[in-house]
Amino acid sequence: MNVEKLMKMAGAVRTGGKGSMRRKKKAIHKTTTTDDKRLQSTLKRIGVNAIPAIEEVNIFKEDVVIQFINPKVQASIAANTWVVSGSPQTKKLQDLLPQIIHQLGPDNMENLKKLAEQFQKQAPGAAGAGATTAQEEDDDEVPELVAGETFEAAAEEGHTS
Repeated sequence: MNVEKLMKMAGAVRTGGKGSMRRKKKAIHKTTTTDDKRLQSTLKRIGVNAIPAIEEVNIFKEDVVIQFINPKVQASIAANTWVVSGSPQTKKLQDLLPQIIHQLGPDNMENLKKLAEQFQKQAPGAAGAGATTAQEEDDDEVPELVAGETFEAAAEEGHTS
């Protein structure tokens, strides 16, 4: 009996339609543009200025480099704030090493020394691997003929022995 009474009450309850109470507050859906606008207004309050003609920004973290190519760079020197916006690429320091040696400061000299040690450790192993491949290549080559011997004579000696 109690279950029947509850089912009857549940059927009588309605949400919306004629005669129902109005919604007091409309649901607000936030978008990412709202966050971007708030960020831009905060940056404007700090007083950042756009820095033109920057082709590349590299952020060094231990043995990883976060690289921005053609970023939008803004700075506020008074607030000690730099804003780099664009699409980042995470790369290993070894991949960018030849181009960025002049960008490395004293903080990254230890990382550069570690990389040099790693290359030195890999170099003896690579030389050993190179020696084995050189021997394998020698096996593929045709041997030199010995003066005074022919292939027929060498074949006959091989069958008789």
